[in-house]
Amino acid sequence: MTSSDETLLEAGAVEALSAEVGESHDGRSERAAAGGARLALVGAKFNGGITTRLFDGALRALRHRGLDPSTVEVAWVPGAFELPLAADRFVRSGRFDAVVALGAVIRGETAHFDYVAGGCATGLQRVALHSGVPVIFGVLTTDDVPQALARSAEGTDNKGYEAVVSALEMVDLLSLLPKAPA
Repeated sequence: MTSSDETLLEAGAVEALSAEVGESHDGRSERAAAGGARLALVGAKFNGGITTRLFDGALRALRHRGLDPSTVEVAWVPGAFELPLAADRFVRSGRFDAVVALGAVIRGETAHFDYVAGGCATGLQRVALHSGVPVIFGVLTTDDVPQALARSAEGTDNKGYEAVVSALEMVDLLSLLPKAPA
């Protein structure tokens, strides 16, 4: 058992809370996919063997949700630190409902990990908050290569797969929430 097993949202918890409040919104990836959500994927070439495994998971999620991967646009950047700029370009184009950033930052012997991982996460969050478009952090930040390989293995627990599902859920959820004032 991992700590994530202990912290999983229990079945029926969302519905139980919804029954007690005035309104409750829950995004569903299936609705966004059925609506033809437009996604862009941005991948980091550095640690590219891990990134391609995340892309495999992302494409598998698209297919499982009924979206044609050929409708997705992809951009490759040198490393994780450059992901926010490419994500911002996609968002500013107005052509995408969400952007998924994929890559891997693996801890080394220097503080470089902290600067790259932190800058990447902060940059992607800033793009999302300033644009109102979901920008999903599908970047692994691991202590070692075996952890990165485990998180990018085949299956629905592949973090690329999870990132696409999160993107679709956010697209659907934002369609349900009140619109921001112009």
